[in-house]
Parts: sequence; C-alpha cells; structure tokens
Amino acid sequence: MCGIVAATARREVSEILLEGLRRLEYRGYDSAGMALIDNEQHLQLHRQLGKVAELERAQAMTPHHGCVGIAHTRWATHGEPSAANAHPHISHDRVALVHNGIIENHATLRAELRERGYEFNSQTDTEVVVHLLHTYLVAGDSLLDALKSTAARLEGAYAIAAIDAQNPDEVVATRAGSPLVVGVGIGENFLASDQMALRQVTDRFIFLEEGDTVRITATELSIWDEAGQLVERPRTDVPDAVESVELGDFEHYMLKEIYEQPRALAATLGAEGEKRIEDARFGEGAGAIFDRVQSVQIVACGTSYHAGLVARYWLEELAGIPCEVEVASEFRYRKRAPHPGTLLVTVSQSGETADTLAALRGQMADEFVASLVIANVDHSSLVRESDLVFLTRAGAEVGVASTKAFTTQLVAFLMLTAVLGRRHALGEAAERELLNALHRLPDMVQETLSRDADIKKLSEQFILKQHALFLGRGIQYPIALEGALKLKEISYIHAEAYPAGELKHGPLALVDAEMPVVAVAPGDELLEKLKSNLEEVRSRGGELYVFADRNAGFTDEPRVHVLQMPSCPEVLKPAIYTVALQLLAYHVAVQKGTDVDKPRNLAKSVTVE
Repeated sequence: MCGIVAATARREVSEILLEGLRRLEYRGYDSAGMALIDNEQHLQLHRQLGKVAELERAQAMTPHHGCVGIAHTRWATHGEPSAANAHPHISHDRVALVHNGIIENHATLRAELRERGYEFNSQTDTEVVVHLLHTYLVAGDSLLDALKSTAARLEGAYAIAAIDAQNPDEVVATRAGSPLVVGVGIGENFLASDQMALRQVTDRFIFLEEGDTVRITATELSIWDEAGQLVERPRTDVPDAVESVELGDFEHYMLKEIYEQPRALAATLGAEGEKRIEDARFGEGAGAIFDRVQSVQIVACGTSYHAGLVARYWLEELAGIPCEVEVASEFRYRKRAPHPGTLLVTVSQSGETADTLAALRGQMADEFVASLVIANVDHSSLVRESDLVFLTRAGAEVGVASTKAFTTQLVAFLMLTAVLGRRHALGEAAERELLNALHRLPDMVQETLSRDADIKKLSEQFILKQHALFLGRGIQYPIALEGALKLKEISYIHAEAYPAGELKHGPLALVDAEMPVVAVAPGDELLEKLKSNLEEVRSRGGELYVFADRNAGFTDEPRVHVLQMPSCPEVLKPAIYTVALQLLAYHVAVQKGTDVDKPRNLAKSVTVE
C-alpha cells in the first residue's frame, strides 16, 4: 500500500528518489522519507509527515546528496502517522531500511532486541527489522547475508530495501508477499514497489519472484531465489517510459479518469467489425481450457468484487453456467468443497491486491481447471502467476477511487461471458448481438457524460447529509453497492446499499427526510417491483433520487428527483449507470471539500492483508 524507491548510480540520486515518490503518490500514504549515503559515508535522512511536497521542502532547505539512497511513502499500519513513524528507519546511524507489508512477529522480535540493548523510537514493526539487520552486520555479516538472515526471522508479508553506510555502493532488497521490481539502467540500477516509479529513468525491468533477494550496485545486479540459489530472471522491456498522467484541463484525476472511460472501453474492446471474440484474447491455450469449464468462481475485493457480482448475472443468464462470487479475504480462509470443472477468476486493478493474490496462491491442488486474472497492470504478480490473463486497457488510474478500471472490468466479463457462453447456452446470433452491443458502449458512456451538469445539480442535495441509502434490483443491485462505495470513499458520507426488495426487512426504519435514497431503476421486468419499493420510501418522508431509463416512466414530483438516463441494451446498463453514480460521488465530494483523489485512510493498491 505504501511505496518504495531505491537507487544506486554514478550520479546524484536524490531527485530520482523524489520523482519516484511523486509517481507513487496515487497509491495513498500519510508520510514520506528519504535516506542517502554521502561522499563521507554518512547516512543523511529526511522524514516528513504529510505529502511528498513536505519532503521536497525539507530537502530544499537542507539538501542531502548521494549516489546511493532509498525512499518511501508510508501508509500507517503499526503506529499513527508521524515523522517518527515514517520510513526510512535507521539503526545506530549505520543502516537504513524501508519496508512495505506487515511483520506479524514484530512483538516477539522487539522484546528480544530490547534485551540486547536496542532502543526504539517509533511504534512501527519496521524499526524491529532494521535493528535486527544491524545485529547481523555488527556480527560481521555482509549486508546481503545480514538481510538474508533477517528475512529468515520474519513472519508476515514484506518488501524490504536497505543500505549500509559502511557498504556505500550497494542496495539490497528482498520480497515475500509484497511486490518489488528492479529497474535496469546503464551505469545505474534501481528498485521500486511499482514500475511506474522508475519510468522516468528506465524502460527495462526485472519483476522479482516470491522469496527473491537482490543486490544492486551502479554496475552489478545479482538475484538469489528463495532457496538461496543465484538465478537469472527475465528482463522485460516496457515501452512508453514517459507515460502521461497529467491532469490537463481537469480539476482532479478522478474526474479525468471518469471522462477517459469511452477511450478506455474502446481500447479494451479492440477493433470493431469482429464477428466473434476470440479465445486467444485470454491467452495461449485458452480455448482448450474453456472447453473444460463447467462453472466459474470469481474472487476479488472492493470495486473489483462488485464487478464480479455483475458478472454472475451475465454468466448464469446469458452463458448458462453456474457462478459464485466471493470476497478474497473470506475465500482464502474458508474450507471449500471443490466443484469439478471450475475456472478460478481473480480480478484486481493493480494485479497486486494482497488478499486476491493469496487466494490464487492458496488454491488446493486440482481444485480448479485453471486460473484467469482480469487486471489493468501487465507484469503484476497476479498476471505473472495466473494461467490465463485478460488485460484491461484502462491506462494509468491515479485516483484512489476506481472508475475506468471498474467499467473495463465489466467489458472483460462480458467478453468472458461470450467465449464461455458459446460452449453452453449462448447461440451464435445471441453472441453477435452481445458483441454489437458492446461496441456501442463507448458512445453510450459518452452520452451519459453529457448529463454531468444535471448530476452536479443533483449532488447539491447531499452536501449536508450524513447518511445515504442506495437501492437496486437484479443486476443493478451490485451497481447500487458500487455507487454507495464511491460516495463513502471520497465524500465520507455513510452510505449503504440494499436490494430494493429488502427495504422493509430493516433499512426502512432509517428512512426520513434526512436520509436521501438513491435508486438505480431497471427498465426490465423488475421495474414495477422497484416502483412499489420507492413508494414505500416516499410515503415515509424520504427524498428519492432515481437514475432511470428515460422510457421507464419516472418523472419529477415532490420529493422525487429523476435523472433521465440514455436508453440502451439491458446488458450495457450496469456500466452506464455506474458512470452516472461516479459523477454523483465526485461532485458531492468536491462540494464538501474532501481530498477527492487521495481520500483519507485509503490506498490505491492494497498490498497488505
């Protein structure tokens, strides 16, 4: 969830480290720090509470320089956000260390180290690691061997990078359960938790495997696997090193990314004119695997979980195959009864979501036919470790609240529905109709974006509210869940979603004039049922906000505010209505003055349990 950057070069690296941290700001964090080894082999340290800009100001006021350094953005787990708890952590002014993840046995190690005379200046589990590393260094180990010995004592998930003032030319690092990538330069090498941090200095990367340990200098790069064997890992050229994440004319990244959805959807779909979706879109050998699939198990977290809930309707109704959807953090700890012929589908924007990755790794032998990941980041851990891959083409998503990643995941699921469905209940004509509808989606989203001004006006009614209720029926219930999630994420309004039919089974007790109720109205056979549910709300003084197909028969009246949505094929409505709810959440948050792109306590890539 936090970010690591490290560099060893023949040139000054402080600005490289700072730029790397800037590029990782989208991940979410509460403090930042940087440590360098200067020409006199002294550790130089800056740590600041708040944004990277605060670290930049500290560096400008008291410049530190060096050709070897590490830097970090922290998202608090152990210990409150503070300068003292910020990384890097140091031991005896000799060794500095940054860490992503959680050390589960930190309390035991802390007690042991205190008995040996080590003093602690922070509340973090990371300070335990740096002191433990120091014990091996003073015993005579090299920095590399000291890190290996330290890692052998750790329980939990981690990516660690360390420098030693007495070994001033190298950085060592290791990973277990948290991502780490090597950036390969000419006369310089780098490390980061995300390749995006290093795009300004290289386009050549090595993605470390689970349990790998690496040592880099300006001219050398060596990797050892979990068994301690020296290994070669493949180098990957990643083009477009200077990927644009500029705001342009937009006030926030979230709004920019909402408006990028027509392009992202078109890119994910690929060329128009196709008569069918080819199995090969999902990877080599996909056809043979799909021939064996009799059911689907979807595992995901947060917004990606909601995409999976939508997919269940499509896979069962259109493809005619059973589908189960489960939150990854529950799935990984539950004893399961295997179903023969099941395809495991994991979904993650980053491809690094810790619980989802653990679910993939924790599958029982022969439990699934194969694993398929739907992700937005190539070369990520889930992508590298899955049998099949569908990469969405959303592009860089900086805003913590996912927008275009979600709608492109829906496209991926519709394409999966088509390729599996042709083997079961989806006829050739129905598949062609589905594909034609899909290629209309970018234009339909663009038409939805034209309602922005109306949605902004509607959002004014939410500014002083503390709670909101979202309702949906059928396939629109997961969209109500996603709408409520977006509102609570960025506006901090408590929002919950329910199937509209559950209204009288509890939530109706909350409805009054101060509880806005947002309804996602279908245009299908459930419409009349929903109208009855909404009448229950209005009769109790509730204020209704209905997002409805313009042919659904809803009109504005006292305490009923209707946003007329474009008429479109039923299969497209989840994506269309999602975009409208994204805009609603965005405008409410802007008017409440919250940090839209980096909401409090949240991170973009959740890489700890």
